[in-house]
Parts: sequence; structure tokens; C-alpha cells
Amino acid sequence: MAKARSRPTETIWSVSQTLGQIAPVRLAAEWDNVGLLVGSARWPCRRALVTVDLTPLVLNEARKLKCDLIVSYHPPIFKPVKSMLAGEWTSEGLAAEALANKIAIYSPHTAWDAAAGGTNDTLAALCGVQASRPFTFARATPFKECKFVVFVPSEHVDRVADAMFGAGAGDIGNYTHCSFRSPGEGSFFGNESTDPKVGQRGRLERVSEIRLEAIAPEHLVTEITQALRRSHPYEEPAFDIFPLSARASPRLGQGRIGRLPRAMSLANLAALLRRKANAKTVSFVGSPRSQAHQIYVCVGAAGSLPFDIQDDVLEPGDVVITGEIRHHDALRYLREGTSAIALGHWASERPGVAELARRLKLELPRLDVRLSKADRDPFSPA
Repeated sequence: MAKARSRPTETIWSVSQTLGQIAPVRLAAEWDNVGLLVGSARWPCRRALVTVDLTPLVLNEARKLKCDLIVSYHPPIFKPVKSMLAGEWTSEGLAAEALANKIAIYSPHTAWDAAAGGTNDTLAALCGVQASRPFTFARATPFKECKFVVFVPSEHVDRVADAMFGAGAGDIGNYTHCSFRSPGEGSFFGNESTDPKVGQRGRLERVSEIRLEAIAPEHLVTEITQALRRSHPYEEPAFDIFPLSARASPRLGQGRIGRLPRAMSLANLAALLRRKANAKTVSFVGSPRSQAHQIYVCVGAAGSLPFDIQDDVLEPGDVVITGEIRHHDALRYLREGTSAIALGHWASERPGVAELARRLKLELPRLDVRLSKADRDPFSPA
């Protein structure tokens, strides 16, 4: 009887690359901390746990399930870290404890907020909105870019390119996966201390290579360089990074604007969202009888973002749907005659996190993906 073959597994690197394609890190807010935060890209990954927050209960759940990766929507490492001590139930302590248990941590956060099908699109879909567009902020910011040029053996060029794209390279306007490729010949001679993956040490080698070029945001140079090195077949890949002149670029925001399929009262819309988002409590700003036509969705805490939208002004009939609303922002909604619904920070994000788990499973059927059962809203209704 033939021996059954062992089931092939993913790696932390391959799962991170897929997450980077689902929620491209280039879409994250500049202040955010997204991507692979804890662990080694070389570790095998058989099971992943997806959660809104990394808490002691979630970490314990990951241990019991023997997970290799926690996909934590909120990054547990956010500000500069001075110490990471396992056993202390701070965010940094939880990250250290995960590392001690050889559990990697990846955070998509605002990259998933902005991505197609992400948290904001998921919440808009719960309202019945089928077509929406992202916020565009009025303030254009200098956008610094660079060009990566790397030389890759012909048969490996797609693998390297995909890794760079997944880390944030290759965007030009509304186009992604942009690159230029030209053929050539590379040569190298490795001494006795080398371990070449192509050819032999102590011999002059010539290899058919492709010159691969791609534009990248300057702030993602480290991530793209790491992705390039991990995916490249050479022990010492040759590449150049050329700075480009800064240009003004409007920031695509984290929210979505869309029209409801039919007008409904603010009270009915709030009740609909409470049921579909499984929110414990829902509060709203405005008259419960006011009719909602257009929605502005921004999961978590919208803050002043809905007031900063270019080419759009909040008007009566517009409703901002978010997780939490500050007192003075609520007063501003009332002054401007518009409305807002607060579902609770966690409740506004959990449907999108569940969608991320579904997408990850769809893209990587070999990976055992679990949605955390221990993840929960930190607030309880009175």
C-alpha cells in the first residue's frame, strides 16, 4: 500500500504575501504599523487565528489550537517598544509571549480598512449598498517614491515580482502590479566561502537574467527589500534603489461613500445595523425619524474624517456610520443637520475581520483558518 503523502503547508512568508495582496500595505495610513510584526517568515504555517484584538484569551486560544499565526486586525505593537517581557499582559508582553510560543503575528489594520472588500466595504454592504467610493481628503501631501531595479534569473522573475508587489511596490495611479522587464546576461564568480544557489563556487558563471523595475513608496523600502531578498534565488541578489522626485498625491481615505438602495429612517437603519453587525448597543446622533439617503462609512472611530472630504459636503439625509463618536463631533453633526450612528468600535470592525478570515481561507485552501471565538467586545451593556 502506497504511503500517503504529507499535506503541503504554507509558510509565514507565503501567508504574509497573500495577506499583502488581500490588504496591500501601501494602502495603510502613514501613522499605522501593519504587516508581519512578530515571528520569522521561514516558519511553517498550518493554522491561523484571525481576531480583532490580541488579548490574553485570544493568545490562550491560539495556543490550544496550535496556531502558527495570529492575524490581529489591531497591531499589538504600535508605538516604539522599549521592552518586551513575556508574562506581562501588556500588548508588548503578549507579543513577546507569542514569540516565545513560536506564534507569528500579522496586522492588516488600516490597509484592510482601505482595501477593496475590507472592513468599510463590509459594513457598507450590511446596509445594502452595492456601489461605493472611498473618501478623498482635501489636503494633498508630498508623496516620496523610489525605483527598485533588481536582476533575477528568468525562471524566478514572477516569484520576485509578486513578492515585491505584495509588499507595496508596483502602483502607478489606479494601476497595480506595474513593472518593466528587459532581458540580459549576468555574471559572477563565487569564492570558497560562498554557497551559490545557481552554478558552482570557484567558477565564472553566466546566467540569463531579467532586469526587473518597479516604483515603490519610500516608506515601504524596508518591507520591499525584505520581500525581495526572501523571494530571490541568489545568496546575494544584486539590486539598486533610485530616489525619485516627490510629487503631490491626494490620500485615499479609509472610508466609503454610498447611497442606500432606498431611503429609511435613522432609527430603522440603526436597528438594521445592530442586528446585522451583532452589536450590543447602538447610539445615534439626530432625529430617529430623519430619512437616510447617503451613508459615509468609517469603521472604528471616524473622528473628523467625514468633515474633511474633498468635493463632498455633509448634507441633511447623509448619515455617518462608525464605531464611536466624540462628544464635540456629535455636536457638529447636529449643527450641520446631518446624522451619525455609532455601533461600538469593536462591533463596527468585527464583520470585516470575519470577511478577512473568509478571504484568507479562499486564497489559501491548504491553510486552516479560524475566526477567534475568544475575541470579544471589551464593553458590556448596562
